[in-house]
Amino acid sequence: MRKALRWLLALTVLTGTLTTAQAATAAGSEATGTTGTTGAADTAATAGHGATADAADAADVADIKDRLLAVPGMSLIEEKPYPGYRFFVLGYTQPVDHRHPSKGTFQQRITVLHKDVSRPTVFYTGGYNVSTTPSRREPTQIVDGNQVSLEYRYFTPSRPDPADWSKLDIWQAASDQHRLFSALKKIYSANWLATGGSKGGMTATYYERFYPKDMDGVVAYVAPNDVVNDEDSAYDRFFTTVGTKECRDRLNAVQREALVRRERLEEKYAAYAAENGYTFTTIGSLDRAYEAVVLDYVWGFWQYSLVSDCATVPADAKNASDDDIWNSVDTISGFSFYTDQGLSPYTPYYYQAGTQLGAPTIHFPYIEKKYVRYGYQPPRNFVPRSIPMRFQPLAMRDVDTWVRHNARHMMFVYGQNDPWGAERFRLGKGAKDSYVLTAPGMNHGANVAGLTADEKTLATARILDWAGVAPATPTAQPKPLAKFDAKLDVRDVEREPTLRH
Repeated sequence: MRKALRWLLALTVLTGTLTTAQAATAAGSEATGTTGTTGAADTAATAGHGATADAADAADVADIKDRLLAVPGMSLIEEKPYPGYRFFVLGYTQPVDHRHPSKGTFQQRITVLHKDVSRPTVFYTGGYNVSTTPSRREPTQIVDGNQVSLEYRYFTPSRPDPADWSKLDIWQAASDQHRLFSALKKIYSANWLATGGSKGGMTATYYERFYPKDMDGVVAYVAPNDVVNDEDSAYDRFFTTVGTKECRDRLNAVQREALVRRERLEEKYAAYAAENGYTFTTIGSLDRAYEAVVLDYVWGFWQYSLVSDCATVPADAKNASDDDIWNSVDTISGFSFYTDQGLSPYTPYYYQAGTQLGAPTIHFPYIEKKYVRYGYQPPRNFVPRSIPMRFQPLAMRDVDTWVRHNARHMMFVYGQNDPWGAERFRLGKGAKDSYVLTAPGMNHGANVAGLTADEKTLATARILDWAGVAPATPTAQPKPLAKFDAKLDVRDVEREPTLRH
């Protein structure tokens, strides 16, 4: 989904790698534990090249498919070819409740990008639906390994029927990963790394918290950490300094003007909804949906755009046409999102935000109070009322405390201009060989490639070491072991509901 919304952690592709050359200014980073760099040889992926390799791979291909399908509860949905790999879309039978596995099961969708059983394996989840198109996450390219990707429970089609929503929590989801890892470790016996971006980065962190003996390392990208749900002043401070004053002023003015012109633009919204068959039962009214979209605007821009994109924002909002204001808000926030049709795919996310993950609330001091009727609405407003919700305030505090004091082989990568980084994971004295790194000028698509040169070297070296593929003789500038593949390695920004992940 291209429309940027505060919560939108969807996995729709936004194309374009953000490089260090695009970054604006260097940002500070935190690191604890080992800081020495362990290099890696600048080698290319070799599997799948040459007739001899092809023949050898053919035998392995048949074997790996049989071995995967021999796992109890595993079934084949689809197999797609990709040069140098085998790519499988699979179904895996999971208990609805890992504490009481006899009380029902559901089919959880996974994918396996198979390279070689002797290579390390990256365990990826975006925290939402799984993509059924072959792709590699950044750590997979770095270690030249296999990749197992998991669809988060309760995202369709990986949803029990009927759905007991009380079984959608971070421990049950971590137990899904643990159970799948335990089954596949018998096949992929080399080192494993967990990774994910945004809600996926949170998911990788929670998995480590509950099952710290499973993974050899964790690389969590742009992972929010809302420890105290009602204390969100860090976000307000972030929006007073991010980017440039000129850019902030432009965005604030457009957002305000969209509320000033509410009556006229809501007429346009009503026509747009009628034309597309959109309804507003879950959020309650078109008026509530309109304000939610408009209040997403500034957050959504910084989550998915760069300072250089400010040129696309109307410079004189007061004198801009209604169409200019509408189009700018629609491009960044998306007027379709808070409809029933837009919200429905993200019900599991909003449910978790309102029961465990928390959700940010920000203020709009540059907009007169008479123009803001609802403010940032809570997750409860985006989940059908038929689904009960109760917030558990200790869930995130437990994870945060554990990470501060027990992190081992964990790396958190943030973007300097990403709003979600305002409340991030931090490390305490008990953390070992773990790091919090910030990519200068980058947004919600921050990655290792966008770090400063020294931190990129450090991060790459640690990932290679955790994966067990670092060379015996360290090099000064370790690099990914697999060559960049334009189709496999699209550096898409992790999409999610903007206000909320």
